[in-house]
Amino acid sequence: MKNNTAILDIARRTIENEANAIQNLSSLLDANFANTINHILNSTGRIIISGIGKSALIASKIVATLNSTGTPAIFMHAADAIHGDLGTVQENDTVICISKSGNTPEIKMLVPLIKKTGNTLIAMTGNLDSVLAKQSNYILNTFVEKEACPNNLAPTTSTTAQLVMGDALAVCLLELRGFSSKDFAKFHPGGSLGKRLYLRVSDIVENNMKPQVTVNSDVKQVIVEISAKMLGVTAVLENNKIVGIVTDGDIRRMLNKYDDIKGLTARDIMSANPKTIENDALAVKALELMQAKNISQLISIENGTYKGIVHIHNLINEGIL
Repeated sequence: MKNNTAILDIARRTIENEANAIQNLSSLLDANFANTINHILNSTGRIIISGIGKSALIASKIVATLNSTGTPAIFMHAADAIHGDLGTVQENDTVICISKSGNTPEIKMLVPLIKKTGNTLIAMTGNLDSVLAKQSNYILNTFVEKEACPNNLAPTTSTTAQLVMGDALAVCLLELRGFSSKDFAKFHPGGSLGKRLYLRVSDIVENNMKPQVTVNSDVKQVIVEISAKMLGVTAVLENNKIVGIVTDGDIRRMLNKYDDIKGLTARDIMSANPKTIENDALAVKALELMQAKNISQLISIENGTYKGIVHIHNLINEGIL
């Protein structure tokens, strides 16, 4: 059984090897990369990304990243392409082939077929003398000196370089297209990420009860309203305008301060000038405000009109926090 020091040394060496390779990757960028970006920006077709083995897995991930950031892309396995799936490639599509060596049998068979259709071919390879590189319109150089594998065999550093090059493509394209957070939300409607981008305070408030009392409501009415609406708080209104808020904490402080609570009203125990948020604000903005002010709830308003309460528990339940 290996000791912890030996294990950690191997892990650190692997990470350092890959980090160095990625650092060097930026020095390999040239006009080919810029021309690739401009070609894709001006293209009316899709991006078809192909590979074999581990490169195929990287190709699939790059496709997912491109699709999620506004660039239509399709994965086509190189082996499947030469056995019937080449029909995936349409007239105006751009094909990116990923291969460390650029000389695998499947790639060598696929390249002339792509060239025959007249589609633009982009090579992502670490071998500039390969069949793939020599036959491509543009080359994305992902050369690495060695794999992290001690035998220099298992695809490790090379696939990391391919992945990073794919991310560089995606980020360039999204920035140059002006891809915004609103655009991002359209492609990520599910999960906590999507909710942070599109869920609004109004979406939460409309499902909550709406606690409210007047400034002249007695303490019993205030406590009943807080308990009945189950948000640990109630808004205090005067002439239909918000003038304060009473929380569970205010109730506890009242009980500590007064021996006799008979005759007390909401006005006597409320906190004036409560924190509010616009009803159409993003829910994540409500969370940021709660955290900044160290509070658990906000009053939602619309054109100055009281709409309801948003509680931090709502945000937790929605997966925003």
